[in-house]
Amino acid sequence: MTGQNDDPYPTRSSLLRRIKDPQDERSWQEFYDVYSKLVFSFALKAGLTKDESEEVVQETMIAAAKHLPEFRYDPKVCSFKTWLLNLSRWRVVDQLRKRRTPWSPRVGSAHAAADDSSRTGTIESVPDPSGERLEAIWDEEWRTTLLDAALARVKGRVDARHWQIFEACALKEWPVKEVAQAFGVSAGRVYLTKHRVSVLLKKERKRLERT
Repeated sequence: MTGQNDDPYPTRSSLLRRIKDPQDERSWQEFYDVYSKLVFSFALKAGLTKDESEEVVQETMIAAAKHLPEFRYDPKVCSFKTWLLNLSRWRVVDQLRKRRTPWSPRVGSAHAAADDSSRTGTIESVPDPSGERLEAIWDEEWRTTLLDAALARVKGRVDARHWQIFEACALKEWPVKEVAQAFGVSAGRVYLTKHRVSVLLKKERKRLERT
């Protein structure tokens, strides 16, 4: 395996330190690229439409920008995961409440009727929008985010051919025999490469969970 000096995916703690500077546009873009996807997917699975989910993303990112300078990164006191969950959940609940408000300009009766066909869920399907169901959705999306982050980092640190073998075998789930034939290596080499990259991936996921 060959390593690279470039770190395509910064640790959460280092990124949080850098984005406390509002002038650091590059770090803010990194933050947005990663966590806006997490918040958007979370909002969709919580039962919002795409438009509502995009609004949740924008409102959550604005709130994050406003409050991050005062956020103290200390997982023992309040993890970043919980902090961002709270910001996102409040915005999701706000969107769900708007559906219940008949006089709201956004959800008048005509608008509500037109929007029903595009909804992924309704307030009735989220009986406890601030409780366990949203936390379960958030945990699932958080794990996906960490996995994507770990994959991105490991991919940048291993030999390209080794990554391709791992990707074909572990991610695309090709049979080992087909992978061996495709890359002109033995089945034993496929198993060894898969094992080595999997170990790196496991370590990276654990490291990200701690940062």
